[in-house]
Amino acid sequence: MNNPLLQVHGLKKSYGQTEVLKGISFDLAKGETLSLIGPSGSGKSTCLRCLNYLERPTEGSILLESERIGQLPDKRGGFRFMSDKELAPQRTEIGMVFQLFYLWPHLNVRDNVALGPIRAGGMSKAEAYELADEMLDKVHLRHKATEYPERLSGGQQQRVAIARALAQRPKLMLFDEPTSALDPELVGEVLGVIRELAEEGRSMILVTHEIRFARDVADRVIFMDGGHIVEQGAAADVINRPQMERTRSFLGQVGAAAEAVS
Repeated sequence: MNNPLLQVHGLKKSYGQTEVLKGISFDLAKGETLSLIGPSGSGKSTCLRCLNYLERPTEGSILLESERIGQLPDKRGGFRFMSDKELAPQRTEIGMVFQLFYLWPHLNVRDNVALGPIRAGGMSKAEAYELADEMLDKVHLRHKATEYPERLSGGQQQRVAIARALAQRPKLMLFDEPTSALDPELVGEVLGVIRELAEEGRSMILVTHEIRFARDVADRVIFMDGGHIVEQGAAADVINRPQMERTRSFLGQVGAAAEAVS
């Protein structure tokens, strides 16, 4: 891959004696959508949280446009971890959407989206409101700009959270199972917005259990299990024609569960 946007090499994460990530490596091209799939506990969400140092990796390197994330050279020729203050500018380059929405209940929708650009980006209130309205347009919620989160559905709240992340103008967007907390009838509206962002050519990594969506929207899929990358490749190839038995077993179980629900 020529000049990848993101380079992840030898990423490990342990909690005490439990090793959750066991040395995973992958690249992401600019404008590419990558989906991480796999069973619960396979390390997908931990991987995502390590990319912007919400979790500090135990080992490994993360480079965004060749800039090392979360670490600076030390006097001994190695690297030291950045402080939260040093990390703050890098974190604005990586937008993240979580399973839960984490909107400020006392702020209306526009203020929720504008707050980051004002506080972290130093924008004037007028500029931030203009940007917030632009991002709310992208998620089809500008008409809700003056509403408060409690008056929105779960799907609408998640779309506001996406708009808030977009308002950082990040180089990379991360989605950590963004529909898992939603009622089934609300999932489609959130996935529709993510699909539109992918079609715009935004660089994105998506952790999801929506396997059909991953196949149809992602450029590539990585299947993880037990903290390892088991298989990766073009989305349709991995999901429709998996090469590894563990991948085939997982996708078979997911397909059987989906048929049972339907």
